[in-house]
Amino acid sequence: MFERRPSPAILAIGGLIALVSAFLILTGRVDWAAIVGGFVPVRAELDLSTQSGLPTLVPFWLTPLTAAFIHDGWLHLGFNLLSLLIVGTPTQRAVGLRGVAVLLVVGAYLAAGAQWLVDPASPVAMVGASGAISALIGAYALLFGGAKAKPIGPVPAHVVHAVWLGVFWTAMNLFIGWSSAGSGMPIAGAAHVGGFVAGMVLLRPLLLWRWGSQTSGAGSEPGS
Repeated sequence: MFERRPSPAILAIGGLIALVSAFLILTGRVDWAAIVGGFVPVRAELDLSTQSGLPTLVPFWLTPLTAAFIHDGWLHLGFNLLSLLIVGTPTQRAVGLRGVAVLLVVGAYLAAGAQWLVDPASPVAMVGASGAISALIGAYALLFGGAKAKPIGPVPAHVVHAVWLGVFWTAMNLFIGWSSAGSGMPIAGAAHVGGFVAGMVLLRPLLLWRWGSQTSGAGSEPGS
């Protein structure tokens, strides 16, 4: 479901991402920010500052979060903000603001981890909030997908829908990642998949955390 009025928290999160990213784009500092604050897999073993001549202002362990505030263009930024506005508020209604925060943070780290697993020696910076937002999309798919699918045996409709959406999301992002591999800013397909899976896995614990014994299933809309 699409909320016409995004919650103040979602607007604040999107606004902060937009503010930082727009500043970097307008001032021409995206490339510098990508090296300093982007997630660069090879930095797990090698400090890029010794090769690039730029100081490592952000510790490597923090870059999965700082990378979410760096976008390589208006289209990249706009797509991520639109995705956040579509799924953010409905998901917040179900898991609460704390749950959204957990999804975004854990999603960002698992997205970075997935990208590292695919190519741990890559010197290319991963930037953008796509991985973190993918976690919201994964949770959203489980929450609101039941009406769009039919159950298969004992498997509930919302789980069937989430599995199909997960397969589609995985295939699409892997294809995008493959097709853009030769460009200067390739799409981190594996990161999107990692974030999406994180959202699906985290949803049930987050519902229990907020609603406890009142939670009857991931396909319902608590608090609506």
